Amino acid sequence: MGERGEGVTGLRIDEQADRVVAMLDRPEKRNAIDVDLVQALHELCAELEARPRLLLLTGGAEGIFAGGADIGQLRERDRLDALAAINSAVFTRIRALPMPTVVAVDGPALGGGAELAYACDLRVCTSRAFFGQPEVRLGILAGAGATHRLPALVGEARAKELLFTGRRVDAAEALRIGLVNQVVTEPAELLPAAHALLDEVAKGSALALRLTKLAVDAPAAAHPHLDLVSQAVLFEDEEKHRRMTDFLERRSRS
Repeated sequence: MGERGEGVTGLRIDEQADRVVAMLDRPEKRNAIDVDLVQALHELCAELEARPRLLLLTGGAEGIFAGGADIGQLRERDRLDALAAINSAVFTRIRALPMPTVVAVDGPALGGGAELAYACDLRVCTSRAFFGQPEVRLGILAGAGATHRLPALVGEARAKELLFTGRRVDAAEALRIGLVNQVVTEPAELLPAAHALLDEVAKGSALALRLTKLAVDAPAAAHPHLDLVSQAVLFEDEEKHRRMTDFLERRSRS
């Protein structure tokens, strides 16, 4: 456990007992997502795949989550770079992490920064946070997940409006349309609120959480078969028997 900085990559990692806190740390570039940061995120995913834990992802600089991809790098990318799925691949990997993930957003989450937030399971933000997909105004599309994750979050018509216009969504609207799960008023409340949400998640069985996430993220064709197999595994789990016994004993004493 403990904190370890990744200065050259722009990612700082704090390993705690049941979770990892990852902080974007490129304040001079408004936490723009460059190839070094993408590589650091891949390395983080490798650790969480090998040793599954909860993840809290946030921006290290107050008032900034991520201003998007690094436009200087993005301008020079060609069609082969696009096909390499530089940002998309790591966001997909974050989405597929075994245990639940929470992102805490303060300030702008734009372009690739917004898509990074969509890749997490749950989103908490401050009242000064805002989200947006300005890609069409830069001559490209939101190619790192927004075209399919945003419709799943807010509905097809709303997602198309945001993708077609590049309009920014403030925190109040984000909560209203289901883009975020919770909004806090003060920036100082953000990380405590995100940790409190993870604390609630952590009360569940680790195996049940993993299989529930797997089932929710699975394609429709996998149901109900995946649900039945997952439940069969959990019914044989010692943790299930212990938790249900504890519940019944508490109820008998009340």
